Amino acid sequence: MTLTMIAAIGQNNELGKDNTLIWNFPQDLKFFRSQTKGHTIAMGRKTFESLPGMLPKRHHIVITRTNPKLPEEVEIFSSIEEFLEKYRNVDEEIFVIGGAQIYTQMLEKADRLLLTEIEKSYDADAFFPVFDKTKYEKTILSDITENGVHYNHIEYKRK
Repeated sequence: MTLTMIAAIGQNNELGKDNTLIWNFPQDLKFFRSQTKGHTIAMGRKTFESLPGMLPKRHHIVITRTNPKLPEEVEIFSSIEEFLEKYRNVDEEIFVIGGAQIYTQMLEKADRLLLTEIEKSYDADAFFPVFDKTKYEKTILSDITENGVHYNHIEYKRK
């Protein structure tokens, strides 16, 4: 398994507020869709609940300690360890899509980070974990200004 974390973050690692995104960048949503379509996406329960519904052409995994009512096509794990054990030897790229607690717990296990780095700060209550960028090879994938805000899609591959 290749584990890729994908997130859009503000200047101070902001992710969101009140379980919602704090910006609207249609080109970034297209980037997310193009990267994750046809793959498995793993997330926490709150992230799943923040989605507009099941994301098409993706297998959904929810990692949660509670026992939520979720659509039967969602695969549920009670811990990150349980998820990693099942998928350890699976030959596929799995995308971790949030939230903050899941990112923090999975950071050291991720092979690759795909970050939308937004050059603006926002009022937030959820943050992406700080990480040592010297442990990664950095590639700028795009350079975009949208809605008057500049951002880059950046790939960080673990060295």
